Amino acid sequence: MSEVVGKKSSLVWAVHLSVVLLVAAWVFPTVGLFVSSFRTGDQIASSGWWSALSTQERQNPAIRISGDEVERDGMFVIEGDLFENSSVSVSAWGTSSRETEAYGPGDVADLGDGETLVLSEEGRFVLSGPESFEGERLPRIFSTVSSPPDFTLENYRNVLFSSTAAAGIGKSFINTLTVSIPATIIPILIAAFAAYALAWMDFPGRALLIAAVVGLLVVPLQLALIPLLQLHNDIGIGKGYLGTWLAHTGFGLPLAIYLLRNYMVGLPKDIIENARVDGATDFQIFVKIVLPLSFPALASFAIFQFLWTWNDLLVALVFLGTDDDTLVLTGRLVNLLGSRGGQWEILATSAFVSIAIPLVVFFSMQRYLVRGLLAGSVK
Repeated sequence: MSEVVGKKSSLVWAVHLSVVLLVAAWVFPTVGLFVSSFRTGDQIASSGWWSALSTQERQNPAIRISGDEVERDGMFVIEGDLFENSSVSVSAWGTSSRETEAYGPGDVADLGDGETLVLSEEGRFVLSGPESFEGERLPRIFSTVSSPPDFTLENYRNVLFSSTAAAGIGKSFINTLTVSIPATIIPILIAAFAAYALAWMDFPGRALLIAAVVGLLVVPLQLALIPLLQLHNDIGIGKGYLGTWLAHTGFGLPLAIYLLRNYMVGLPKDIIENARVDGATDFQIFVKIVLPLSFPALASFAIFQFLWTWNDLLVALVFLGTDDDTLVLTGRLVNLLGSRGGQWEILATSAFVSIAIPLVVFFSMQRYLVRGLLAGSVK
């Protein structure tokens, strides 16, 4: 024996390690995007998503104090709160850009001419002086603050239900569903019938049709876009959902027919022949025998076709345009990158919304796919 019983070979360990690394490389960015979609813009800019559950410390830009002046015990005093968010706490502060952490919370800063400034840990300041501050330029405060973990649903409300065209992607979400669902169902219906005919029906020219399907697999999508759009305009379809569905159907049919035909050819021949002996027609054999047995292949193509149509940008731009009423999610995200490049919370939320449906479809169809693969394996 070259190996000890029960001891795994190094190749098995290498395969397991590779799978773990691939899963981690896919899961970690998705988790990070999900966590970032619930964080504020300041926290995203100041720390990574892995530190979302810990206290965040950041240096705020300079804030010029303001407030109403009152006279108290012969001194002129201005009081107020430096921050709108009362949950932050000041760890250090200063009045000069060269010394942003010169003082701690509660320390008194001497501004000269008898003027003093105090900043508490909660962000409340007190500016006092022997003379009125009327007409004077009040000092700025540079602060380093600590804030507890902060999660919010405001990002999703802003993204999904905002009335502005730049932020609201609710309409684009519906547009993408309108494109993806029919563009997934139509090719499957047509390809299933065509695959059965090419696999189990004898007719002249079948081999040439199979060769043509294989040849269409290598036709570049970009090569056919403009001629197909011209054809749509000539027959009166123009730009719209119908033209987009037909375009996705045409681009997806070769792969669908090829995959389904190869799967149906591998089905047990005895089942088909016994059904024909019993008097079943080709349509009955297809609907009652071949289609249920081909569910794993149908589910596989449905996953890939839905993911392709959902993430598509090129076909949607060509056959739908860039109007807000027909713009899909991928097009909306491109616009957000241009108009909201600094608002990372909006970008993270929009990106996660765009991948949420594909994730749900993938995992739900994967469960049915595994069930279909196991069905009939044991008599």
